[in-house]
Amino acid sequence: METPGLVVHGEVAHFSTALRSLVNNPLYSDIRFVVGQERQEVFAHRCLLACRCNFFQRLLGSEPGPGVPSPVVLSTVPAEAFLAVLEFLYTNSAKLHRHSVAVTFGLGPLQERCVAFIEAHSQETLRTRGFLELSAPALLPLLRSDKLCVDEAELVLAARSWARVGAAVLERPVAEVAAPVVRELRLALLAPAELSALEEQNRREPLIPVEQIVEAWKCHALRRGDVARGALCRRRRGTLPREHHRFLDPPFK
Repeated sequence: METPGLVVHGEVAHFSTALRSLVNNPLYSDIRFVVGQERQEVFAHRCLLACRCNFFQRLLGSEPGPGVPSPVVLSTVPAEAFLAVLEFLYTNSAKLHRHSVAVTFGLGPLQERCVAFIEAHSQETLRTRGFLELSAPALLPLLRSDKLCVDEAELVLAARSWARVGAAVLERPVAEVAAPVVRELRLALLAPAELSALEEQNRREPLIPVEQIVEAWKCHALRRGDVARGALCRRRRGTLPREHHRFLDPPFK
């Protein structure tokens, strides 16, 4: 029987540093991106992107033609966020800032780290341009999180701002843009006065389906049983206490 060969491991830090030096480096680069509204030029390497990420594998699947290939335009992706994704793909690590957590391109581990970062810096992140530029699929895991350090009233305001920006960009009604994510707002956590104010604003500028507001009122009316249980009645880490919360699920710990 053949004896297994010796596996030799090099220095991980040196390997990571060497690959990090290739991030946005025109040396040996065979693909260019034009990123963000500022149209920043970013250099990359096709083989590395394709083998590390299914999104880029699909995007770069066809062989480039002769001559200098045209750049790939990603006008809706913030440059800082895109560079953070590249750094993660090249080195398997990236330093996250509140402005660079908006784009993950389906990278599970990076998405988990981005969500964890936002959970820990919720109020700061909700006020950034990056939050307003999130896609609906990227926003959903945030609104489903129990660990957000923000009160529901502030989260409703942030969701409205997000939907307004999307409506302006896509030239669609606010309620239509908000539809994929607004169901994750936990309206039953709001006090009756807050819910009344939200209902009035919702008449002027539709955002939330009427039946969702009705369900929140039902929770207030019954204050017991299954209506006052479940994900949409569960307090988040940053939920501020209100009198009716004693009828809901235990607070987040």
